[in-house]
Amino acid sequence: MAIQLINDQSSVPDSVYGTAATIGVYDGVHLGHCQLLSKLREEAQGQDLATAIITFDQHPTRVTSPQNAPKLLTTLSQKIELFESQGIDFVYIIKFDKDRSMTPAAEFFKTVFVRGVKAKKIIVGEDFQFGHNRTGDVAFLKEEGAKEGIEAIGLELFQHPASPDAVVSSSAIRKSLGESDVRSATEMLGRYFEIEGVVVEGDQRGRQIGFPTANISIPESILLPQDGVYACWYRCGDGSKHMAAVNIGHRPTFETGENKSVLEAHLIGFNGDIYGESGRVEFVDFLREERQFDGIDSLKQQLESDIRTVEELLSAD
Repeated sequence: MAIQLINDQSSVPDSVYGTAATIGVYDGVHLGHCQLLSKLREEAQGQDLATAIITFDQHPTRVTSPQNAPKLLTTLSQKIELFESQGIDFVYIIKFDKDRSMTPAAEFFKTVFVRGVKAKKIIVGEDFQFGHNRTGDVAFLKEEGAKEGIEAIGLELFQHPASPDAVVSSSAIRKSLGESDVRSATEMLGRYFEIEGVVVEGDQRGRQIGFPTANISIPESILLPQDGVYACWYRCGDGSKHMAAVNIGHRPTFETGENKSVLEAHLIGFNGDIYGESGRVEFVDFLREERQFDGIDSLKQQLESDIRTVEELLSAD
């Protein structure tokens, strides 16, 4: 069965007896999330329940504390795609606004868990909190759940594969990407960090020097890794996959005056027209920091070296 989306003015179909449910932002759908979803599927199968994820149309912090809202690792559509790959049956999407942020935990529990997804089991991380002033937690879920015949389970947080003292979290992944450490991000995500965007018209400077690039327009809400040059895979809209040398930054050699970082991908050995198409960039490794060169010739020499490095890295991938 394909994954089904439900808005928060509705509920799971009448034909569904009940669900094993979880709730969260699930930004990145990383290994910690996947471990919880594995437990969710296990519990659901044991009682012949459907699986349901309750999530939000935007990060709640964008409403409750906009100045502290993090850049996102995944768009809502990417999350849904990843949920489907995890075998989830339903995604209940909450439209999160100021009114919703004021909902008391008890009311939220009734409208969302009881009526919205018909939860029979609830599984969340042990640090989970919800409701106005974050008064809902695992203890609250267990207490309220007992009144409705719902079992609530709080799971320990998943540890970093390479650092047993560190917890896998969306924040930790953002930190790694902010330090150009895409390998650590890969370890925590269980896959390459991926950005999706539309190829837009650029200033053609790359083409003029023999290294055409696809300028990818990235939503403002999405996180970009730290400025620099990366070895990446680029997936075109038709599903084809290409090696790519990707630069994120302000292109200081050309003195463009960019006031924000731009993502440009040189697709190695590719000559097609992809303007206006959606593409995906998968970050495999960090090559070097972005820097200003003293001329076009030295820039071209470095770009040739970057391409050779990308080919060596990705040939073994």
